[in-house]
Amino acid sequence: MFTVMAMPNNFQHVTVIEGQPCLFISQGNIMSADTKIAELLTELHQLIKQTQEERSRSEHNLLNIQKTHERMQTENKTSPYYRTKLRGLYTTAKADAEAECSILRHALDKIAEIKSLLEERRIAARMAGTYSDNDPPRKTMRRGVLMTLLQQSAMTLPLWIGKPGDSPPPLCGAMPASSDYVAKQGDKVAARVKAVDGDEQWILAEVVSYSHSTNKYEVDDIDEEGKERHTLSRRRIIPLPQWKANPETDPEALFSKDQLVLALYPQTTCFYRALIHTPPHRPQDDYSVLFEDTSYADGYSPPLNVAQRYVVACKENKKK
Repeated sequence: MFTVMAMPNNFQHVTVIEGQPCLFISQGNIMSADTKIAELLTELHQLIKQTQEERSRSEHNLLNIQKTHERMQTENKTSPYYRTKLRGLYTTAKADAEAECSILRHALDKIAEIKSLLEERRIAARMAGTYSDNDPPRKTMRRGVLMTLLQQSAMTLPLWIGKPGDSPPPLCGAMPASSDYVAKQGDKVAARVKAVDGDEQWILAEVVSYSHSTNKYEVDDIDEEGKERHTLSRRRIIPLPQWKANPETDPEALFSKDQLVLALYPQTTCFYRALIHTPPHRPQDDYSVLFEDTSYADGYSPPLNVAQRYVVACKENKKK
């Protein structure tokens, strides 16, 4: 699927992945990413300052709107003068809000670019430290550290904020990926693999590569205790959401009550079948789900919270 070869000078490895561009990994590349990230952080800081300046500038106009309404209530009349004045004030307020919105969207773009560079740097560092079969095994990550990282990944998943009239894109909340979608190297997915006892289970995994000739993925079990790599067909891979859906603006991009899903069981790296008990009501809320569990009389566990990041559609409709 891929080969790793030594390179001269400051290049540590070159990785060749079938059907994908070559990934050249070097200390220089990693340092360049660090420099770019520092530049983007400076730009982001300036945008945040601009946002505050824009908000402060618009406060005077908003105060005028409030005072005008108070005068109208006091006089108990709506004269042509007040109508004209309010029309002008609201036009200015709308323009101010659009200007602030534009700056915020620009800031969100910078944050997305920073996150992308951090992920590329992580993958590059990982590939640069690739072990051969003769090298000692990777140091196992402590379970508590892994669970904390998974929680942070869920909390920092960006919220989809579309423009008026925009529909949620694929992989926003419950929105499925497009039929021709191919997960990128480093993406987290739900992967259906065979367990040690021969049973099949859905695990949290990271994409290593994808072969367009065989239509198969190579993925690593995210739980480093397993240190396992799996070669799987596309039907055994479900991409995780790339954005959180906002229940207040895009409720159609969320799974509905009683819908069957696969959800990551708390404090594990395995997905299990569950029913949606309560969808999120606010952007920061999790799903409340009922996991299938035969140890309970009704066949389901008590409600447990699972972040949007780790809830995906279940391809199997029948209850086991």
